[in-house]
Amino acid sequence: MATTVLIVDDDPVQRRLAEATVRRFGFEATLAENGADALALLRTHPEIDVVLLDLVMPGGLDGLGVLAEMRKSGLDTPVIVQTANGSIDAVVTAMRAGAVDFVVKPAGAERLQVSIKNALRVDHLEEEVRRMRRRASGSLSFKDLTSKSPDMERVIRLAERAAKSNIPVLIEGESGVGKEVLARAIQGSGERRGKPFVTVNCGAIPDNLVESTLFGHEKGAFTGATERHAGKFVEASGGTLFLDEIGELPLDAQVKLLRALQEGEVDPVGGKRSVRVDIRLVSATNRSLLDLVKEGRFREDLYYRLNVFPMTLPPLRARREDIPDLVRSFCARFAAEEGKRVRAITAEAMALLTRYGWPGNVRQLENALFRAVVLADGDELTVAEFPQIAAQVEGFDVRIPAAPVQPMLSAHSPEPVREIVRVEVRDPHALSLVVEDTGEMKPMDALEAEIIRFALQFYRGRMSEVSRRLGIGRSTLYRKLKELGLDGDAKAEDAAA
Repeated sequence: MATTVLIVDDDPVQRRLAEATVRRFGFEATLAENGADALALLRTHPEIDVVLLDLVMPGGLDGLGVLAEMRKSGLDTPVIVQTANGSIDAVVTAMRAGAVDFVVKPAGAERLQVSIKNALRVDHLEEEVRRMRRRASGSLSFKDLTSKSPDMERVIRLAERAAKSNIPVLIEGESGVGKEVLARAIQGSGERRGKPFVTVNCGAIPDNLVESTLFGHEKGAFTGATERHAGKFVEASGGTLFLDEIGELPLDAQVKLLRALQEGEVDPVGGKRSVRVDIRLVSATNRSLLDLVKEGRFREDLYYRLNVFPMTLPPLRARREDIPDLVRSFCARFAAEEGKRVRAITAEAMALLTRYGWPGNVRQLENALFRAVVLADGDELTVAEFPQIAAQVEGFDVRIPAAPVQPMLSAHSPEPVREIVRVEVRDPHALSLVVEDTGEMKPMDALEAEIIRFALQFYRGRMSEVSRRLGIGRSTLYRKLKELGLDGDAKAEDAAA
């Protein structure tokens, strides 16, 4: 989905000029002729990414009035102010009112393009920073999961209902689809907001440490237990316990987990008494727990205990509408982290990322953007930064760069000598001189025989020419011919000559 720019100007000529310029950049344009219409569009069209706002407009609501109303309404869409008055006072007033940039009419196309890209980059970076802060503080909400996909919106509405109670939630979905993010939003939108959120990857715990990790142990309970450990259930008490990949739990640990969930207490390894815990349980799996139950690898009673409020997160390929926003957010974050001046991504590259299937889902997309930002030389990400993905999408022909040439150590210098060898074979027979039918190199004696035989044919048996071109004396040449059994070939060439 292309970036949408809202153009607000009372002058119809200026609106058309700005619209033509914006569309030439590959952006979508929405028009408003006054401040009231602009605010109505912003409230009803959340897909608007940037506002190009005229500062001086007749009527009761000018540009500064629009900025003030946006701040009151909590509308944080970035605004670029434009006006014919380029005074310092006007610039300062607009910036204090909340504008992110300022252009003077008539703004050049290149200046306007840079301003829009900078506004998008700053907006996505600020939103990503706010999201990371809310995640760290345990206050991530469903507003941070804004989606344009109907399937994803249904999941979010279900999760909003689950967040209002203490009901156990089971999130199913492919690996990398964002199950933990949804779990954090459930916690951040409920009564346990800001309380501990403890994550346990059940597939990463050794079987002999599962009980100790989840329920804790006393000092000296087993070999290596040099100090007391509280366990994840106790750590999460009062907050939320997120059990990721719960289908990987061994059967004996499933029994103890079921008891802990039913009784609301845990028995530490080596402990003499049970410990009461108060947790909100959210579990997740990338496999079908029902299939595991049928295979006898997951307890049926535990399955029904967990599967009280199930929801399935759709894979990224089923919600391609969300890819552009995810791409811009990741791009802004990684550009800031890596100190790169990457402001945007080309329309062609965005089309490539939207068409790709993303088997690794959001996690794969995030890693692809990280690599692209690191490799980028310019201020825009292009298809060239995604060669592996382009090679798998029809219509995009990008060659994957060859592996770098390894340095070779010279016998005369300790310093590595980098050498690139390019071989261009014009004659297939020339390749057969050095390579066997199996594809392996021929041994040296065979190579020497082939070279001398080829030289005899090439120079029509003229022995003086052959010896000169091969850089050996005629007597040496005759001796080698005899050793290699090629003296008969030499006589035949002499006769033909």
